[in-house]
Amino acid sequence: MTPAAPGEAPARFRLSGRDDPRPVLVVLHQETSTPGRVGQVLEAAGVRIDVRRPVLGERLPATLDEHRGAILFGGPPSANDPDPHLRHEIDWLDVPLRENRPFLGICLGAQMLSKHLGGTVGPHPEGLVEVGYYPLEATAEGRALLGDWPPMVYQWHREGFTLPAGATLLATGERFRNQAMRYGDNAYGVQFHAELTLAMMHRWTTRGHARLSLPGAQARREHFTGRAIHDAPVKRWLGDFLALIFGRPA
Repeated sequence: MTPAAPGEAPARFRLSGRDDPRPVLVVLHQETSTPGRVGQVLEAAGVRIDVRRPVLGERLPATLDEHRGAILFGGPPSANDPDPHLRHEIDWLDVPLRENRPFLGICLGAQMLSKHLGGTVGPHPEGLVEVGYYPLEATAEGRALLGDWPPMVYQWHREGFTLPAGATLLATGERFRNQAMRYGDNAYGVQFHAELTLAMMHRWTTRGHARLSLPGAQARREHFTGRAIHDAPVKRWLGDFLALIFGRPA
């Protein structure tokens, strides 16, 4: 996908199940996890999803010939954990990359993409985390691909990823610099959680309440206040971003 030339408006894309009837492969990391708002956007566009959970022993396909693309979501593990299903997922990323198929990694999924490409994943040097809403700034390359990026995004992570060789940085943050990247024509990774629904925020801040006391995390009330203020542009961006990756030129 070629970025817009300097001074040109980014191309517009549309997402529709009529353009490609194949489902998007969705990889989740817990039995109770859902694709959240990503699933809602795809469903509203008539795009089917095929959910796989390797943690439950479900295998990933040897080819994406039967899929429109793939999305690897986040979850509690670290990309550095030795669990066999996590190692399998990182190795499996050779499939969408080799076949040049649309791919999106979210949080842990982006970190796995970085590791597969030779990057590293690790904590902030001062032990800080991002749990809550934090600033985001698109790079020139990010703006050339997609004109409007949200100024604040929701985060829930203790580790970040380095930018692997050959990847393009699309957006940066103040605490963890690498927030969005592209590799090749069709592979993307984002550190933040645009897929978050209100129900997910209630669930995460309840079941994961211990993370709210980590250095640099925001108090629970700030999460819900931040959502009321910042969620609308995040929702618009997600629809545009999914259309960019899995859609067709408008």
